[in-house]
Amino acid sequence: MEHSQLLGDLGLLFLAALAGGMLAHLLRQPLVVGYILGGVMVSPFTPGPRVTSPHSFAVFADIGVILLMFALGAEFSIRELLQVRRVALYGAPVGIALIVVVTALVTRAAGWPWPQSIAVGAAMSVSSSMVLLKFLQDRRELTSPHGRVVIGIAVFQDVAAVAMIMLLPALKAPGSSDLVTLGLVMAKAGAILAPFFWLARRVVPVVLARVAGTRNMELFVLVAMVMAMGTATLTSAAGLSPALGAFLAGLLVSESEFAHETLARTLPIRDIFVAVFFTSIGMLVRPDALATEVPTIVMLVMLVVVVNFVIWLGTVGSAGYRGRTAVLAALALTQIGEFSYVLAAESARRGVIGAGTYQAVLATSIVTVVINALLFRRTPAWLDALLARLGTPGRVPAAAAPAGGHVVLCGFGRMGQAVAETLRRAGIPCVVVDLDPDAIEVAKDRRIPAIYGDAGSEAALRYAGADRARLAVVTIPHVRPAEQCIRALRLLSAGLPILARAHHARDRVHLLAAGATDVVQPEVEGALTLARRSLGHLRAPRHGVAREAPVTAADMAVDTVVSASEEALGVEEITVLNPDVAGRSLAEAHLEQRTGARIARVVRGGARDAVDPTPGERLETGDRLWALGTGEELAALRRLCEGEATEGGR
Repeated sequence: MEHSQLLGDLGLLFLAALAGGMLAHLLRQPLVVGYILGGVMVSPFTPGPRVTSPHSFAVFADIGVILLMFALGAEFSIRELLQVRRVALYGAPVGIALIVVVTALVTRAAGWPWPQSIAVGAAMSVSSSMVLLKFLQDRRELTSPHGRVVIGIAVFQDVAAVAMIMLLPALKAPGSSDLVTLGLVMAKAGAILAPFFWLARRVVPVVLARVAGTRNMELFVLVAMVMAMGTATLTSAAGLSPALGAFLAGLLVSESEFAHETLARTLPIRDIFVAVFFTSIGMLVRPDALATEVPTIVMLVMLVVVVNFVIWLGTVGSAGYRGRTAVLAALALTQIGEFSYVLAAESARRGVIGAGTYQAVLATSIVTVVINALLFRRTPAWLDALLARLGTPGRVPAAAAPAGGHVVLCGFGRMGQAVAETLRRAGIPCVVVDLDPDAIEVAKDRRIPAIYGDAGSEAALRYAGADRARLAVVTIPHVRPAEQCIRALRLLSAGLPILARAHHARDRVHLLAAGATDVVQPEVEGALTLARRSLGHLRAPRHGVAREAPVTAADMAVDTVVSASEEALGVEEITVLNPDVAGRSLAEAHLEQRTGARIARVVRGGARDAVDPTPGERLETGDRLWALGTGEELAALRRLCEGEATEGGR
């Protein structure tokens, strides 16, 4: 009877998780919120279908936490932290400590005991990585300056959560002082960590290699599960949190070349148990108890939304990030999530916090995630307008901005750096405008004039000399900041040529409407480049597909960097002087078919500038053609366009 009852409860739990997850998806909320609400719907404390024994799923929930921590350890990247080390490694510890202290002081003033105040402060200091990643993906801002800052802080928060879980026993140690208890906890942790690095370098990679050599993925998954559960059991037996052991097991895997395969195989299992974990959390929420905890919930929500925002705004700003980046990063961190549950659950299990406070922490998480979705994931238009005014120009760290005739490069990520290097080789001066202090440091190292400021700020762009520049290149990958930048550029100079990038066709339309002269889609350009090179390797004629694969100026820049196995392509400007060519259209002159070179642009004095000219484009004497091709192809085109009339030309 008990067996069939457990199966029935498990089926109802999964059904509730599915219903809650679907509801959250329809409402564009994180699945975590849906799982918790699904658990509330089938809890013994609400009317309707109910799970008879929520505590029966405690083991499943523990497995979910273990797998969550294991995946975190396996995904942990020191390289990601180092990219934003000023804010992640130096600023994040200060921010977390300040949140714990402020929360503890406020709740202590409300009459809470110190251990409970500190434990709740720890839970309030850890944001949800799942929610952050989901919201950044929805905004397509994972690689933006504030996205990289948020991810760096979130990674450190997750690691800090592991440390705080490990130190929880020091808050509740009857019969011994806190210092003695803390010393014992650290000694136990040291005894476990001592052989850890030796295992990571010597044993684990060998074991995983042997198992991978069997080409049996079932064994591979089992080894990963044994490592996760085994180390969790070991740390639990030592009196520490199982979550710590699971995290260490993930770190062991992350040190090997099999980390990605391990994650790929175990993530589906983790997702199932994590759904069980959050749904079981929802089943523990007591609506009747929450009614008595409303003042506590309001206080905690205010602490998370207001205090966390102010602290993280100051922390990110002190690390060198200003304006829009600092505001958006601080907004993103005004919520708490999965590791707050883990910290609160561990604190409740050890008697550090009471049942009512535990309920209040759960409710606070749900409320703050919903608020965060309104403030961060769907930033209102008025807030976007306000943030656009917050960018302030900085200084030129390497050299003064050119007096004119330069290129303004808005954004200095990988693509911006590649464009800057091409301009340097061509002897064309440029000025960088970026809101990422790390990017400014890179520009400074390369002796490129750089303005620290929001590229969407008219003041920053004027300081960069955009009103007297010959070209602006907007490499910002995110459409809204890029659109603001283009509008600001267009206000400064109505005739300035502006090149931009876009990931999607709909974004291209927005950027063109904002005033861009030309918009490049990297995926499309990359596909065209691959197609042309495929034809080259297959020795197929390229001119047959010329009109179906138009080349832009940006495409030409991409094609100048080719593999060593190919003959290098180049770009050359050729003047039309041959009367056999002048007066004819491109289709009639058969330039591409006769030479193999590609005509990407036709410039006629200051009157006409045709990018991606059509076959009907008629040429005149003195027209300048921008052509792409090998040295031989360009030489043939030059002879044809600059030569004299031939007898059979017409």
